[in-house]
This record gives sequence, C-alpha cells and structure tokens, in this order.
Amino acid sequence: MALTRFLRSALLHRTLLYSSLFRLGSIQQCDQLQFQFFSTSGRRKKMSKDNEPESDKASFSRKDAALQQALDQIEAAFGKGSIMWLSQTHQFRDVPVISTGSFALDLALGIGGLPKGRVVEIYGPEASGKTTLALHVIAEAQKNGGYCAFIDAEHALDPAFAEAIGVKTENMLLSQPDCGEHALSLVDILVRSGSVDVVVVDSVAALVPKSELDGEVGDAHIALQARLMSQALRKLSHSLSCSQTILVFVNQVRAKLSTFSGFGAPSEVTCGGNALKFYASVRLNTRRVGFIKKGEEVVGTEIQVKVVKNKHAPPFKTVQLELEFGKGISRDSEVIDLGCKHKLIIKAGSSYYAIGDRNFHGKDAIKQYFHENKSVREELMIKIREKMLHKEVPGNNLESDLSDGRESEEEVVTEVEA
Repeated sequence: MALTRFLRSALLHRTLLYSSLFRLGSIQQCDQLQFQFFSTSGRRKKMSKDNEPESDKASFSRKDAALQQALDQIEAAFGKGSIMWLSQTHQFRDVPVISTGSFALDLALGIGGLPKGRVVEIYGPEASGKTTLALHVIAEAQKNGGYCAFIDAEHALDPAFAEAIGVKTENMLLSQPDCGEHALSLVDILVRSGSVDVVVVDSVAALVPKSELDGEVGDAHIALQARLMSQALRKLSHSLSCSQTILVFVNQVRAKLSTFSGFGAPSEVTCGGNALKFYASVRLNTRRVGFIKKGEEVVGTEIQVKVVKNKHAPPFKTVQLELEFGKGISRDSEVIDLGCKHKLIIKAGSSYYAIGDRNFHGKDAIKQYFHENKSVREELMIKIREKMLHKEVPGNNLESDLSDGRESEEEVVTEVEA
C-alpha cells in the first residue's frame, strides 16, 4: 500500500510540473522538436518533422569517401593493384584454355579445353588413359609454341610413346625427383618463372615424403602425404593465377575398405588427401570400358571420361574415347560418331557411311579419307561445334551423343548399300 501511494503521488507531481512549465513557455511546440532514431546498422540518423531520413545522396557521398579512403590505405600498405574493381581486372569473360587433344572432351568441358592458371586432376584405375590424356594436353600446348614440363615421380615415362602422340621432346622438360618435397619445389620454381604453359605431375601417389623415404619399410607415417599436398597447393595457387600455367596432377585410386556413409558411398578414394579436390578447378575420372579389336587382335581400348568437377561449366558430362596403342586418342572416331549423331555423316546399317556424295564401307575407310583430306575433317569439326554449342542437347550429356552416333540405324540409305 505504501508503494502504491508513493507512485500515485509521484505521477501527480509530474503532471502538475509539466502543466506549469507549458504555461510558462519552457517547452516548445511538438513540431519544433527534432527526433532521432537508430537504424538497423547501428548508426543514429536524424529525422525531419515529416519523419523522413536525410538525403541519400549525402549519405552515399560519405560512403564513397570512406571507401576511397580505405582503398588508398590498402594500396599504401600492400601496393597498387592489390585490390581493384572486378570490371577493371584482367580476368576476361572467356577463359583462356588449352585443348585436351580430344574434340568431344573439349565440348564436354564447356569452355573448349582446360582452363589456364588452374589446377586439374586426372584420376582413375590402372591402364585407363590418365598419362595418355596428360601427354595430349602437353602436345596441344606445344602446337601454340608453349613450353611444358613433366615431373615423372613414377619413373615410368616412355619417350617413344610421347613422341608418337605428338609431343616435341625438345620443348618438354623432364624431371624424375627422389622425394615429394623435391618434386613440388621444382613445380613451384617452374610456375613462378611464368615461362611454362603446362606442368604435369605423374603421379600424386608416387610423391614420397622425405621422412618416409628415410624411414624403414613398414613404419607408420600418418597423413604425411596429405599435409605435403595441402601445404604445396596453398603456396602454388597464387603463382598459378599470375603465370597462367596449367598444373595437371595425375592421381591413382585406392579401394575404400570401410565406409560409414551408407548405401551409395564411394568405394574408391584418391591419394594425397582432400586438399587436391578443393583446389582443383577441373577433375576428370577415367575408366576403361572396352577394347578395340581388328579380328582377334586388340589394337586399342575404349575409355570413359567423366567431368566430376568443373568450376567454369556444368559438370557430370561423360564422353567415351578410343585410345589406339602407340597413337593415343583417335580424333577421327570422335568426329565420325558425333557427325552421325548430328546427321552430318549418314550411317546405313552397321558399317556403311556417306559424306555428301562419297560413300564409305567401314570406319577405316573414312579415317583414311580424313587422313588424305584434313580440310574435310576440320570443316566437320566446325559444324559439329556450332551445332553442340548453339543447340541444347537433351539430357546435357555427351555420352548419349556418342552412343547414339555409334548405334544409330534409324536412317538406312539404300544408295549407300548399293
């Protein structure tokens, strides 16, 4: 009760005080008061009598001045060019690339090849064309006058096979390092030089840490290779962007014996930890799916390449390539299969083809014709590229293009059979 009486008397005194002050003119009219409010960002803004904020133009000019002051401070501390507007950078909308040596794979990548200044990983089981694909990238870079380096950690490179693919050995550097630190140090020096277009490391699994090399066989070395790769990639990422060098890591796979990810979890893992998966802009998974035979003789293999990761175009596209022993990727077979898919080459039955007025029996006849008339093949490649880049393919999967091109027998041309 005492508290109630106290509050009542306090309110009464306050009412009498305000009324007396108002009569004396101590309190101005309400429309002359200036109210203030706090924005959601925490800054106090002044309000006019209409409860509207001040001019946005003035606030933006203050923000621009503050931002310019911050930019000047950054440039003074770290040098000119350390920060700039995206529109003023030298990064072009069209990413510079180097071809993979496979026409179908270039189209599957969406940008025409492997992006410059990035990390690329090619992984898969044994005899699936990993090294062959890497050597084709080197050969394509050398066609434009570039220098390349091959870090042969496995000590298994065949120079004769590289020359057969098209590699110019006089323009390719070769190193066979003893340990992983030595190999990655060489890569760092070559990339920082800015004069090498492609560096291939074959393979990540063979990059032995020095401590493991100096130890005994059977000693436990936990995550040494993963730490080595993580440290090296942190150091190389900036140098690659500045030098526009493509760093290709060839990697092996290992069986994942125990998994707790449930049904559908991957049964294989790559070597070298998870750092390479994050730093790689493009990851290609290769698999052998069949053999190429002439009669009873095996003359090559069919491989499947899946774009597992792609930072520049939609991933998960799949292509099938033919690898001929001693020759590498058969580009003629790619052109024939894609030409049949897009009706540029008419296929009748299982082995009859027609290009314009000319008829052929079997793929070998068309390959011989392409070998004698390279301009015809180049013209077909241009037409196929235009059709695939400007016309949306259902399913967005090149595997269906190649398989349909091989098995399409919808149009049977009687003139060709005759």
